[in-house]
Amino acid sequence: ETRAASRARPRSGPAPVTDVAQLCVCDLLVAQCDVNCCCDPDCSAADFSLFTACSVPIVTGDSHLCSQKAALYSLDVEANPPERIFKVIDHTNPSVFCIHAANYEQALSFSSPTMPTAENFDLLLKQFGSAAFSAEPGSWNMNIDAENSSDGNETYRYEYGVPIQTVDAFLSLPSPVVSSWCSDANPAGFLVNQATKCTRSVSVEKCGDIQAVNMLFYINSSILAVPKSSQMVNITVQSIAVQSPNGIKTLVNGSDGLRLPMILDGLCINIVLGVSYHITYTDAGEIIEAAAAFVLGAINKEALSIQQSFEISFTQVNTEAVPLSGNPGYVVGLPIRAGFQPQGYPFPVEVFAAFSTNKYNQFTILQSTSNQDCLAAQGARTPILFGYNMISGCKLRIPSAMKCQPLSQTLLDLLKGQNFPEYVASFGNSQAQDVLDWVPITHLHTSEQRISNPFQSSCQIPVAFELEVKWTKYGSLVNPQARIVNVTARITTTPLKQLPSGRERTIPVTSSVVFTDISSPAEPGYKAWPTINVKLPFDFFFPFV
Repeated sequence: ETRAASRARPRSGPAPVTDVAQLCVCDLLVAQCDVNCCCDPDCSAADFSLFTACSVPIVTGDSHLCSQKAALYSLDVEANPPERIFKVIDHTNPSVFCIHAANYEQALSFSSPTMPTAENFDLLLKQFGSAAFSAEPGSWNMNIDAENSSDGNETYRYEYGVPIQTVDAFLSLPSPVVSSWCSDANPAGFLVNQATKCTRSVSVEKCGDIQAVNMLFYINSSILAVPKSSQMVNITVQSIAVQSPNGIKTLVNGSDGLRLPMILDGLCINIVLGVSYHITYTDAGEIIEAAAAFVLGAINKEALSIQQSFEISFTQVNTEAVPLSGNPGYVVGLPIRAGFQPQGYPFPVEVFAAFSTNKYNQFTILQSTSNQDCLAAQGARTPILFGYNMISGCKLRIPSAMKCQPLSQTLLDLLKGQNFPEYVASFGNSQAQDVLDWVPITHLHTSEQRISNPFQSSCQIPVAFELEVKWTKYGSLVNPQARIVNVTARITTTPLKQLPSGRERTIPVTSSVVFTDISSPAEPGYKAWPTINVKLPFDFFFPFV
């Protein structure tokens, strides 16, 4: 059957679930007639003759349907005695948003869930306990040839969030569901970077039979280059690291091949403790490479479970892997991403993207040292982490023979660091080519005091560097994303007074970062609410004090 024939085939409206003639929302009294309730089956003709009006003149079923039955109730006051008039008509919904045809009748009502009992508990646990809101791998329909046979000429591509298909199901990224135990029914989504940890039940005696601790379990199924295609991409082993019982990892030679679980001296060795997938794709949504890095370990007879970690990342071909600080909004504790504007506009991608290879050394703050000596602290920097207010400082000893201009430049380089950036990414995943996603850094200058003596040298030295990062909650209220909207760098200077020969002075130098959430509501001090100036009576709280 073609799609055109499928569209031309008439669809019937949904069958009514309830009989409107049997519905009565004003029937509140049991075995008694409710006053003015014309649909009450307990009311007799004598009762209707005493009614003044029908409290519910019309009763309908589902208000979402375009056409449905409706029960009309009214009173014939001209009759003697007055009597009730009842009839059922076809009611048309005046709304343009209504259900005209039912193509999925199961969605029109809720199915009663199966109540767990001692007899069916194991069956329900097997059916629903492995994944949340998803089906078991065995029930996924992979009969690609039978479905959409008329779409043979359609070009497929992976899109964001679409599960990555394999020859038999989907690429699985084990994760915990209800408890901490691993579920293998979590499909990995395209371009969705994930990192999970879960617990797996193991035993030394059966370690060779447990698929989830075997390297083959994670690489034996080839990935489809694009959905619903016959082109396959094999998962290669990128690296193997062996973890000792105390947590030290040692990288082994990749030429050793697969290391399968085996029992040696009472230990089960070569069991999988961690898997990191790395997917390479093109801008056309096609997967061209897939690699897996393994962490292997060993367990003894006393071990009943192990903790496994899984990770997946994506890199576009002919580009460098860029570590993000959020997707899309910033994540608290991750470094602020920054960069420079090269000559010309619009700036080239490859030049602006150079910031990502050195992100920890560009938007940084002075790191305090144990000796608190500013001149000895040069080069000691710490990255600025989103959401973390920080302050650091040092002490500067200034002898009388020190020149002001070189000292001023030295302190400025100390506070700002080398290669201070010009722009900050507004989102944690902002790309270099998205020009509007980069916020310029605003520079301000203030002086601690004015020079009282006009004949005194006007040379000033920086003593404080303050960074204020203003951010807001962006997007849905259910899942707001942190977005940087403004960055201000303020340099505070003080005049350097001439000291007598042989004397020296010590001044503190500080550096700080403050994050301000401008999406927060106004504080009470800002008079966000109106106030009323009234005086209560002296006995208002009587007899209480």
